[in-house]
Amino acid sequence: MHRITLGDFELTAFSDGTYVLDGGAFFGVIPKIMWSRKMASDDQNRVTSGLNSLLVRTGKQTVLIETGIGNKLSDRMIKFYGQPAELLKNLAAAGITPEDIDIVINSHLHFDHCGWNTIRDKNGKIVPTFPRAKYFAPEGEWQYARNPSERDSISFISDNYDPLVATGQMTLLKGGEEIVPGISVETFRGHTAHMFGIIINGHPGEHGPKACHPEEPSFGDEGPGRAARSPSAKREGNIRASGAHPNNPASDPTAPAIVEERPFEGREIARKESEASAPATACYISDLIPTSAHIDLTWGMGFDLYPLDTVASKKEYYARAIPEKWLTVFTHDPKTPWARIERDELGKMVAKGV
Repeated sequence: MHRITLGDFELTAFSDGTYVLDGGAFFGVIPKIMWSRKMASDDQNRVTSGLNSLLVRTGKQTVLIETGIGNKLSDRMIKFYGQPAELLKNLAAAGITPEDIDIVINSHLHFDHCGWNTIRDKNGKIVPTFPRAKYFAPEGEWQYARNPSERDSISFISDNYDPLVATGQMTLLKGGEEIVPGISVETFRGHTAHMFGIIINGHPGEHGPKACHPEEPSFGDEGPGRAARSPSAKREGNIRASGAHPNNPASDPTAPAIVEERPFEGREIARKESEASAPATACYISDLIPTSAHIDLTWGMGFDLYPLDTVASKKEYYARAIPEKWLTVFTHDPKTPWARIERDELGKMVAKGV
């Protein structure tokens, strides 16, 4: 379990375990002689893929981003991928119950990103895993999942989302909405046509995208939580990183009654510099950049439906994330849940630990 403070928020990475994928499919057109330097494969050319969910505590809500594979795979799919199903156990180890979750956000609806949305009860009925939660997912993704192509139909398990849509517990979004103050979604086309990146601003007092707060839902022309936004409006509403909000340091009870100002100022400057260097914005970028081994622009997955759009979306993401020092959260990295992506002296993308 990894934990970090992001402004006013606390972020914790929780794993649903790992599963295996074909290395060639995971790295697409990149030759094995290149990707094998970054990720080892077994004798069947399979690599280990993580299943990273992100828990965000805002002080008012507990938000879970992605829910892993879950425990409803068919026997045939278990032969391919295994059945890790560790998310609830790992949450419980941290003292978090399903009833504690207020909001669930799915970046898209592939089975390895929304599997724990639902479970089967003792009678075999599909019910919400997080009974109190409001769920959010891309509307375009759900529409596509109703009639996917032959190429990727295996990626969708309707029991993960259809029952939630039917009851109204899942709200379908266009992209560009702010779900709660400081947490918004934006479409990054490439892996699928409608996949969301979830942007988390740890200082949520700024003006952001059109609000779609569960306690104050937005009502557009297309129903609750589906207010459409033009591409230009989305760009204007992008979350931006803000500066640090330092707290006053605790006084030292053993200090003398008269304290020189200069040493205190030195400590204050050092503290401000430290807080200013801490990330203020994070993005769960999902399968646009699934692991720290995929940060180069052209290193996409063979699963991507629109590989050229993956490159374009990465450029758009880096144009904001690098200068603003965003924390990038990797959905499938088995070892590194997040990093800050920078350019080295040669202009090459590198992942810096935080």
